[in-house]
Amino acid sequence: MTDQLDHRPTTADDGEVVYDGAADAPMANDGDTAGGMGCGASALAAEGAAGQKGAGVDGLGCHAGKDALRAAAKSAGKTEILEQYEKDYPLGPHDQPQSMCPAFGSLRVGLRMRRTATVLSGSACCVYGLTFTSHFYGARRTVGYVPFNSETLVTGKLFEDIREAVFKLADPEKYDTVIVTNLCVPTASGVPLRLLPKEINGVRIVGIDVPGFGVPTHAEAKDVLAGAMLAYAREEVTQGPVQAPRDGKAKRPTVTLVGEMFPADPVGIGMMLEPLGLTAGPVVPTREWRELYSALDCAAVAAIHPFYTASFREFEAAGRTIIGSAPVGRDGTAEWLEAIGEACGVARKKVHKAKDAILPAISGALAAMPIKGRITMSGYEGSELLVARLLVESGADVRYVGTACPKTRFSEADCDWLTSKGVTVQYRASLENDLAAMEAFEPDLAIGTTPVVQKAKERSIPALYFTNLISARPLMGPAGAGSLAQVINAALANKARFDTMTEFFEGVGSGHAAGVWEDVPEDRPSFKKKYAARLKAPTKKIVEDSTGC
Repeated sequence: MTDQLDHRPTTADDGEVVYDGAADAPMANDGDTAGGMGCGASALAAEGAAGQKGAGVDGLGCHAGKDALRAAAKSAGKTEILEQYEKDYPLGPHDQPQSMCPAFGSLRVGLRMRRTATVLSGSACCVYGLTFTSHFYGARRTVGYVPFNSETLVTGKLFEDIREAVFKLADPEKYDTVIVTNLCVPTASGVPLRLLPKEINGVRIVGIDVPGFGVPTHAEAKDVLAGAMLAYAREEVTQGPVQAPRDGKAKRPTVTLVGEMFPADPVGIGMMLEPLGLTAGPVVPTREWRELYSALDCAAVAAIHPFYTASFREFEAAGRTIIGSAPVGRDGTAEWLEAIGEACGVARKKVHKAKDAILPAISGALAAMPIKGRITMSGYEGSELLVARLLVESGADVRYVGTACPKTRFSEADCDWLTSKGVTVQYRASLENDLAAMEAFEPDLAIGTTPVVQKAKERSIPALYFTNLISARPLMGPAGAGSLAQVINAALANKARFDTMTEFFEGVGSGHAAGVWEDVPEDRPSFKKKYAARLKAPTKKIVEDSTGC
């Protein structure tokens, strides 16, 4: 991704613009008066961090458990941010779905942005694991790390080290922004990133806390950073001219798109909006800082992914209307165009013209590539309900859709539509929910996370990994219907191959006796009894605490 290596200094040739609409609401003040802090203010910062001594965090590592870490964080001064996370990202029926470290998501957002440096503050093992993100996404960019030990953690020296690192990084020739992220242990210890300067040498400093005990999923951690950057950008807009978009201001009113999508989808959405006299605006999370300004300066916001609560709060504070769901399938596209037209004051005649231009093509694509088979589906990206809608309209017998993300008002339309078609919807789905659904409904195809796919294949059920094979495809418009059907039908056609493999390996054993042995290993039921609570088998009945709609 060569655009991520663009470290050009911003010049006057880029131009500045004044946005009128995004500055309507007063900015919240969290009491941060450290924006102009010089090096002489280090004592104040150290005092703020040193207050964590009484929190009982000395020697408290990430192994202590989320309850202990959450309690320590609150007693160390993080009560406000954790309470906000509890409101933004509600738990239940499961405290935390099985997912990767949430910082995976926020780190990804920063790594995809031009002229942006990222610094992590956390346990070395966590930081080491998270660097996988930069390699996986080909960022070819250094991830900064501020190491610590028990002494620097509890005395406030860690905060001073972070502050020193930020000052060294803040080179306006290379960066627009430096993002500093507290992981679990620094958050639990109360390391006060809010005391970092707001700006150094013209480089913005954004500090966020992304603890695993406060942010349930990596998807929602994307919102933590996106929301923080939108809040910062909105404050800049209130203060005067800001950097113009690379291609200049759009000539038509724009619709900002919220949620990471396949690159072709924003283009397809733009084509659907054209008959309405609108155009697709930036996609949030954005690829560079200046896009945040034009994202705020929109006619409406499309909540393609419905869990960006902090981001939506900033848009609503700027007076923007937010539209849920997405132009997926025939029904979804028709409803979405109607909602966009109403929000943007588009004449009914134009809305009907837009629908007439696109709906027949979508119907044709669905009819040309039907899907026949029973499917259960789950994932942790946030687009699971949209994919399920498209599968149902393609003819699939979808029995269950689980998402690790929470229920929000922007996913209600999708949930209502799916349940009206007989689909069980599970928010905050756990692995146990997903496996129980697969066992109960006996699908022809299971779509899900890696352990779901593994369990399905053990049972000779064709399976697809949601993140790599489903969400990494276009979903919107006619292109979405066609591309999804291809991979689904190819997987359904593999049932015979799985049966052949099962037959071939029949008799080689399973569980403790898996493999080929001269002497089959002896089972040890007494050992299992000792750890019965841990080894308790998942229920065959789907958990009845589904949040539904």
